[in-house]
Amino acid sequence: MLSRITGLVFLVLVLGVDGLGVNWGTMANHKLPPKAVVQMLKDNGINKVKLFDADATTMSALAGSGIEVMLAIPNADLSAMTTYSRAKDWVRRNVTRYNFQGGVTIKYVAVGNEPFLTSYNNSFVNTTFPALQNIQNALNEAGYGDSIKATVPLNADVYASPESNPVPSAGRFRPDILPQMTQIVQFLNHNKAPFTINIYPFLSLYANEHFPLDYAFFDGVPNPIADNAIQYTNVFDANFDTLVSSLKALGFGDMEIIVGEVGWPTDGDRNANNNYALRFYRGLLPRLAANKGTPLRPGYIEVYLFGLLDEDIKSVAPGNFERHWGIFKYDGQPKFFMDLSGQLQDKYLVGAQNVNYLPNKWCMLKPDAKDLSQLGDNINFACTWSDCTALGYGSSCNGLDANGNASYAFNMYFQAMNQKDTACFFKGLAVITDQNISQPNCVFPIQIAATSSSSKHTPSLLLLLIIFFISIALPFSR
Repeated sequence: MLSRITGLVFLVLVLGVDGLGVNWGTMANHKLPPKAVVQMLKDNGINKVKLFDADATTMSALAGSGIEVMLAIPNADLSAMTTYSRAKDWVRRNVTRYNFQGGVTIKYVAVGNEPFLTSYNNSFVNTTFPALQNIQNALNEAGYGDSIKATVPLNADVYASPESNPVPSAGRFRPDILPQMTQIVQFLNHNKAPFTINIYPFLSLYANEHFPLDYAFFDGVPNPIADNAIQYTNVFDANFDTLVSSLKALGFGDMEIIVGEVGWPTDGDRNANNNYALRFYRGLLPRLAANKGTPLRPGYIEVYLFGLLDEDIKSVAPGNFERHWGIFKYDGQPKFFMDLSGQLQDKYLVGAQNVNYLPNKWCMLKPDAKDLSQLGDNINFACTWSDCTALGYGSSCNGLDANGNASYAFNMYFQAMNQKDTACFFKGLAVITDQNISQPNCVFPIQIAATSSSSKHTPSLLLLLIIFFISIALPFSR
């Protein structure tokens, strides 16, 4: 099992692509200790990280690391930030608290996350700009305005080109949010803050079965898209330049743009696998290292890869791949060769060190189980309260037989429950084994051990219910 074989990991520091950061999400049943994650970032030369909250444990682990941080205010808190006194209090508790010599190097505050997604049905349309305004003004009042900028990470669905002229130069912001986007862009420009956009070539492929596969990568296509004199050979460039054109239409064509999220998942869909992820990164990273930029914006681009670690309790409403965006597995071990310097060297990233795992025990379908009439219900139960996304169509464990599917589901629940004996019963259908039941193309994982410092105790039924209903209510990435 690769995650156990540390000898396969080359313990070398890398000179990362200038400006390269990663997204550190924490929606996991068993989390790596934050200090271990920070050490991973440092070991791999990653000096920028984007968060999805301002968790005190995470922030404390980042203190003194020198890593530049983008904090975040979740969408659910945007309404509160429309009151200036509460915005000032948020800055005091989450910025001032850590802004000292040897503290956290805070560079940005992300106000919301993709708040204008069409699937949110305008829930945050009227609160995002006032929240942005209040947070930046609170930063300015506290004396941080020159060094810490508020921004709004937005999904690429906030702009598009018309069907009658589907080229990047025709890009415009969505008409339904144009007033809000105009306010945001003008305010960002006034405060010398960047525009932050999330671009996902994988999702272009996932959403359209007729989308040309090669256009999602960077190694050329037989039929580029012609836009005047420009030939677009990949969707990343075309998407980014559609944004540039949209900004230009508002009079801000030179505004700084940050790519807040870009990456490729490795499981949960027929196009989500290690080979495609490696192909994507082997195209993206050398371009970033060479400061190639895009046709309309050549040069340096600040980019945050999505994401650092797999997160096994993220919502799967958009697709099972949502839990598999990490360049590292759930336990902080690298998935494939990856060279953050962009020099295409075949080497592993430096994995998390001294990871403590639960004992070598697995839960499996009892070989002599007789009455299988309730097997389906028990598998559904196990997969409701654990992560069975690897069993889906086109996924890594899709090839298991019926018995293998049951064992995989039972084991995932067993591990999620910290290997409690009672978590491997399933009405007498399951049994605990000390023999690794992994199969050639399907790993049956052992979870990270619970520690007193990292909130990894056996999840209560209440917590699991909360996770379940959140996964239904929030259909997108965070």
